[in-house]
Amino acid sequence: MAGKPIGLREVRALAPNSEIWDGGLGAVSGFGARRRAGPGVSYVVMYRTAEGRQRRFTIGKHGAPWTPDTARTEATRLLGLVASEQDPAADKRAKRDAKTVAELCDAYLADADAGRLLTRMKRGKTAKTILSDKSRIEGHVKPLLGRMKVAAVTREDVEGFMHDVAEGKTAVRVKTGKKRGLSNVRGGMGTASRTVGLLGAIFTYAVRHRMRKDNPVHGVTRPADGTRERRLSDDEYKALGKALKQAGETTVTAKGVEKTKVWPAAVAAARFLALTGWRSGEALTLRWEHVDLARRTATLPATKTGKSVRPLSHAACDVLAQLDRTGDLVFPATRGDGTMTGFRKLWDRIAKLGELPVDVTPHVLRHSFASLAADLEYSEVTIAALVGHKGQSITSRYIHSADAVLLAAADAVGEETARRMGEAKPTGKVVEFQRAVG
Repeated sequence: MAGKPIGLREVRALAPNSEIWDGGLGAVSGFGARRRAGPGVSYVVMYRTAEGRQRRFTIGKHGAPWTPDTARTEATRLLGLVASEQDPAADKRAKRDAKTVAELCDAYLADADAGRLLTRMKRGKTAKTILSDKSRIEGHVKPLLGRMKVAAVTREDVEGFMHDVAEGKTAVRVKTGKKRGLSNVRGGMGTASRTVGLLGAIFTYAVRHRMRKDNPVHGVTRPADGTRERRLSDDEYKALGKALKQAGETTVTAKGVEKTKVWPAAVAAARFLALTGWRSGEALTLRWEHVDLARRTATLPATKTGKSVRPLSHAACDVLAQLDRTGDLVFPATRGDGTMTGFRKLWDRIAKLGELPVDVTPHVLRHSFASLAADLEYSEVTIAALVGHKGQSITSRYIHSADAVLLAAADAVGEETARRMGEAKPTGKVVEFQRAVG
């Protein structure tokens, strides 16, 4: 419509399936309005990109906030972006097609499953870690952030997410695929801290794949997590020894079948954890092919810190020597060839027999073992070799050059553990140890 700017009169008079263009004094080149078959009128701006491609950008429909004047002002702003070699239409389309956080999480997990995500140890994530990641994503990330666009998430959103998880807003009980199976999704500060840590890794993945330029998790102060000071007291060690003994006692059923109170392999696994300080997952996935009782060593091909060679005390070897080799796994499940997935419930039964506090978990056994080693004044390097702490590249070399030293250390800590549980055998020697303060 040459020679006349677009005004309200022209917009209202616009016929179906027609368009008008700005003209006259103060006109903005490429600014126009169009009407399709319906009554609505949309404001548009036409321009050419730096590559010479013609674009039509829809500003919005007539009505608040868009009037001929406000739409003309917006058209002027958009043409300014075009002059600086930006493409508003392409940017708008990219935002519309941008992945949501839920889609980002799915892509992250797919690459993790395929082994394309490497840890700090330069290896793919273990199946157990991936399962844990999936649980946190489905239980916390998707319910709170899943619908947001990846590029739209801010640091404030992450902080709000962290507080929501800590306050239990995602806590829920859901049915699993197993018969009568229930999964408890819990909140709390520890869960919030670990989930935000995972979220940071997910957004690092997003930056690497150019879904956004920065990581909104950076700068978010997380609550302390991972420092667990709980260790067994002398009385709790005695209670544990009593519980393990009771759990392994056999009774005869009405049909004349001998039966223990707790699955024998679970009792043996619990005793082994107390005597070695291993992670429960390491013990439950241990295979006979990884054990050399003659050399009193176990070679774990894949742990949290990579390949690990562990010395075994005489007490730990006695536990293994008494087991029946009914399959590949040292501590088999009650049925099937898989790992003992129900160990935590079996541990709870053992702990209940000894009337142990509810916060005494298999991990407490690990921390207690390491603490006893420190009480006996062993170095951090020695303790790391005994329990498989980080820095395995150092401890692996150390164990090959000092097998006798590490075996003696394993014996000393294992012997002290057994003594406190009331299971020590006479050795004819006294192991001096300094009691920890506090």
